[in-house]
Amino acid sequence: MSRTILITGGAGFIGSHLADELLRCGYRVRALDSLAPQVHGERQRRPDYLDAEVELVEGDIRDPEAVRKALAGVDGVFHYAAAVGVGQSMYQIADYTAVNNLGTAVLLEALIERPVEKLVVASSMSIYGEGLYRSDDGAIHGAVRRSREQLKRGEWEPRDAHGRPLAPLPTPETKTPDLASVYALSKYDQERLCLMVGEAYDIPVTALRLFNVYGPRQALSNPYTGVLAIFASRLLNGNPPLIFEDGRQQRDFVSVYDIARASRLAYESEAARGEVFNIGSGNAYTIEGIAERLQRVLGCNGMTPEITGKYRVGDIRHCYADIGKAQAVLGFAPQVELEAGLAELAEWLPQAQAEDRVSRARDELVARGLAI
Repeated sequence: MSRTILITGGAGFIGSHLADELLRCGYRVRALDSLAPQVHGERQRRPDYLDAEVELVEGDIRDPEAVRKALAGVDGVFHYAAAVGVGQSMYQIADYTAVNNLGTAVLLEALIERPVEKLVVASSMSIYGEGLYRSDDGAIHGAVRRSREQLKRGEWEPRDAHGRPLAPLPTPETKTPDLASVYALSKYDQERLCLMVGEAYDIPVTALRLFNVYGPRQALSNPYTGVLAIFASRLLNGNPPLIFEDGRQQRDFVSVYDIARASRLAYESEAARGEVFNIGSGNAYTIEGIAERLQRVLGCNGMTPEITGKYRVGDIRHCYADIGKAQAVLGFAPQVELEAGLAELAEWLPQAQAEDRVSRARDELVARGLAI
């Protein structure tokens, strides 16, 4: 018998790709989405890319009636609805807390009344803060922070208490979270609430800590979306990518197709119950290197990235995924190579509308003392 799955945030970037993956595998799919203007534009209509087979319920995750309506008759839930953006979360505190924390609480109260066979929640790599590091003497450091004074001096690399340089390592799920932004705090709250309530009410729950996701359908006009989409928006508008610090900070970029497949595997795995998994590529890329790769695939080679030498409060230096647990338990292995993924992104970009709002967003952070 075909199962009916609800995806909260199912009309968005990741949610719509997950819907495609589930439909291909024989599931029926319903999406609950508020069609927020920052993501979907002021028209707030069903996106053309959302498969016609997806039943769309327009509603807010914070609305108990909308959530109950969306849950009627479903067998499982992917909770992917969230307000996304580290910088913006530091001044739209009430909005981020309401959508991410309260919205999750509303969903969980509805699930207590009407349990499902599985709940998968999208967490975030942002909860780690800095990734894992090792010093020259071989010591492992899991609680690393850069002071504002250090950043003001332009000393970007983390050091240990003795001033020794630290080398980044793949970050495993065992690293203690270090919540450096309202967004990170809210994602950790989503993760822990779901796992806690799931255990209390015997609802199988799995949390996926997603790293930097890229691919077609990203909201290019949203200046708080993924860095690749932000760079693409700049380039498509004839502007160079803006890069904070010195551009040598490292991140893990993973295709949205790999995210969708990992999500399905987590739903289908009995061994994933009560577990948390990193979902990334397992590779580290510098931000400057990513900007240069994107320029090449877009044919914008003459446009040099602008290295600002500035910083944003809440930013971290290096973090990339140790995906060994997801490989062992879920059978997950990334299938989309970065070059192929960027090439597909480049093919899709001319179809997309991209208003460059990055400078405006940066000015907002500067005015609030959250960036220099």
